[in-house]
Amino acid sequence: MASTAPRPADGPAAGPAPDGAAAPPGRRRPRIGIGGMSIESSTFCPHRTTYDDFRITRGAELLNRYTWTASDGDLAERVEWVPLVHAVSLPGGPVERGTYDRIKEELIERLRRAGPLDGLVYDIHGAMSVVGLEDAEGDLTDAVREAIGPDALISAAMDLHGNVSRRFAERLDLITAHRLAPHEDAWETRERAARKLVERLASGRGRPHLAWVHIPVLLPGERTSTRLEPAKSLYGRLAAVEAMDGVVDAAIWVGYAWADEPRCRAAVVVTGDDPVLAVEQARSLAREYWEVRRDFAFVGPTGGADECVAEAVASSARPFLISDSGDNPTAGGAGDLAYMLGRLLANEDLAAGRATALHPGITDPAAVAECFAAGPGATVRLSVGGEISRGTADHAAPCELTGEVVALRRDDPVGGDLAAVRRGGVTVILVSRRKPFHTLADFGELDPRGYDLVVVKIGYLEPELYALAADWRLALTPGGVDQDLLRLGHRRLVRPLYPFDDEGFEVPHLEPMLL
Repeated sequence: MASTAPRPADGPAAGPAPDGAAAPPGRRRPRIGIGGMSIESSTFCPHRTTYDDFRITRGAELLNRYTWTASDGDLAERVEWVPLVHAVSLPGGPVERGTYDRIKEELIERLRRAGPLDGLVYDIHGAMSVVGLEDAEGDLTDAVREAIGPDALISAAMDLHGNVSRRFAERLDLITAHRLAPHEDAWETRERAARKLVERLASGRGRPHLAWVHIPVLLPGERTSTRLEPAKSLYGRLAAVEAMDGVVDAAIWVGYAWADEPRCRAAVVVTGDDPVLAVEQARSLAREYWEVRRDFAFVGPTGGADECVAEAVASSARPFLISDSGDNPTAGGAGDLAYMLGRLLANEDLAAGRATALHPGITDPAAVAECFAAGPGATVRLSVGGEISRGTADHAAPCELTGEVVALRRDDPVGGDLAAVRRGGVTVILVSRRKPFHTLADFGELDPRGYDLVVVKIGYLEPELYALAADWRLALTPGGVDQDLLRLGHRRLVRPLYPFDDEGFEVPHLEPMLL
């Protein structure tokens, strides 16, 4: 836990500068580090995340990641920003221990070499799983706190699908999370964490109180979107709570549903100088979350794969989008399952070309290489999918595909080499590296607006796809991020926990703890 002992006389607590003003002459600016490690990891996914999966930024490149660090920005004369190291990866399977240790060691070494820091903007996700660890963010934050010392303030910016264990939270001084799902406020959240840290250091008030409480509910993000009630109103309360005199921040976490770890569950933290008010508001938010737990619904109409395909083919809405939600790589899926491709090819109208479908994003570097070797216009016979997941389950079996190579693209920044193959009315885009398709630009020359159906490995639709869809369905497909949590086989969650337990579930004790 961070100390509330007075800071040295030459530190920022020696006399606050007015908000927005530069530090007075003779008084040094607070030194604030920036760093972290960000990924969400499904423990049900056979993929393993390696060092090469992370984008590592340091120095000026790290400062350029944010707008509020700009040399001509309003914080420039108030803060000395100290870039450390930041690592971010596309969601996937658990991080290999050697990779985690390597990034952790660099972050800790840079913290120690940075000299005395007054604070740290801790840019993380919150749902990282590491092979051999039970609470990865707890372990990382223990090391960060030891390196930075007890008096520096750590301000964490998180995804609302992260997990907030007590071990993790009690090492922090400020903590906030996204308030929108989809995360259209992700960069706003990071800026909020930074600005509140600057304000806190300028005020000299030291560490606020954190009122923390777990809620025994664990739901997937596709059932807790802030586009819909009850999440819309629940998250809509946070700004009003934050505005209360004596409150610094208020945040709600849904938790991460696809990791089998004791810390996985919903949480509320209200940060404030008034401990009574912080506890009162955290209790109110937690109780409301519990009371509406059964009201959370999927963000769109759902169905099995065949049902969704049949509805899409029969509809006049074009383009009709379908989410292959169980293999969504941006939630932690492997991205290599050809299950949905098989269901498309099994539809008579699509197989015959009476309707058209575009299905991007199956990871299969060997199949992509075969397409490049054959060249555009060639007919290829491929065994598609299962590059990562083969042999793990029936739904991971490859799909036999004979079709024409209709497009090739080298060196996509994310997906590597891409190849499109058409059979009947179905066009599938194969990628050599895991790649999400969230924007029109991701599709390259294959414009999704020209197809009757577009089947994307995603959960809820990101903004451009949401605007594109004339209608859509959330297909409840199998995979490492299966929306049907009960069939995944969690064994290590703390029970009772909704929806795994429901009937006879006693009203939980939702009394926040001051950290």
